[in-house]
Amino acid sequence: MKSAFVCGCFAVASVALAQPVAVTDDRGKTVTLARPAQRIVALAPSLSELAFAAGAGGRLVGVARYSDYPPEARKIPQVGDAARVDFERVAALKPDLILAWRSGNSPSDVERLERLGYPAFVSEPARLADVPRVLRAVGALSGTAPEAGKAAAGFEREIAALRARHAKAAGVRVFYQIWHRPLLTVNGAHIISDVIWLCGGHNVFADVAQLTPNVSIEAVITAKPEVILGGGSAGGKKEFAAQWRVTAIEPLRRLPAYYINPDHIQRQTPRIVEGARAVCAALEKVRSNRRLP
Repeated sequence: MKSAFVCGCFAVASVALAQPVAVTDDRGKTVTLARPAQRIVALAPSLSELAFAAGAGGRLVGVARYSDYPPEARKIPQVGDAARVDFERVAALKPDLILAWRSGNSPSDVERLERLGYPAFVSEPARLADVPRVLRAVGALSGTAPEAGKAAAGFEREIAALRARHAKAAGVRVFYQIWHRPLLTVNGAHIISDVIWLCGGHNVFADVAQLTPNVSIEAVITAKPEVILGGGSAGGKKEFAAQWRVTAIEPLRRLPAYYINPDHIQRQTPRIVEGARAVCAALEKVRSNRRLP
């Protein structure tokens, strides 16, 4: 009886595993698989991280360069980066699903992979609410919906708590630096801008058309930020603050500058909660300084 029971469970599991799945990606394209993916290639470090968070890390057979979180991701074969995909290596890995980044991967590379017969789910989390949505989508495509749903719900609870805590906070004008040479920031369509808004801040370059515009020092001065946040090109807190302290431009030298770990905010993953906490804490310091005599 015990043996029959085990076999019966295996049969049920096998039937469930073979069920087709369909999910619409951020291109508006429906990605249909005959069964949940067993061999996944992720073309961005954030997507590797999302796959692990969704419970599908064990199904990753290829990842993008710089995929370093969680540590297990470093052991997975690399297939290139946003600039270049190694198509031969991808083919050798025989994936049944490609995870791609809409604004980071070349559309022509993704289209080529699809022509070669590899289904591609392309995502672009532009708002905090998109992170749990993509988690659930990856969970559906990989057959790990329970784990993905748990991670998504946990993320939503954390963000809701931060939103409630800072809902009535006084506004702070923020310049967010993602790189220093050239000086790059983000516009209002970027997820970092959504984090700033969550914390009661205002992105001074929110209205710029480009997603990650190159701005001049003069434009930063004209925008009149009250604080500088960022850290994409710095090695830590001291280095980030120091690069603004040495500027010869007085209005900027006097501004507070706070380092935000780029891995916690420039990757659209559940760890962005940690970045949001850091941003909110920095803006609270600005508000506190306003109240000082």
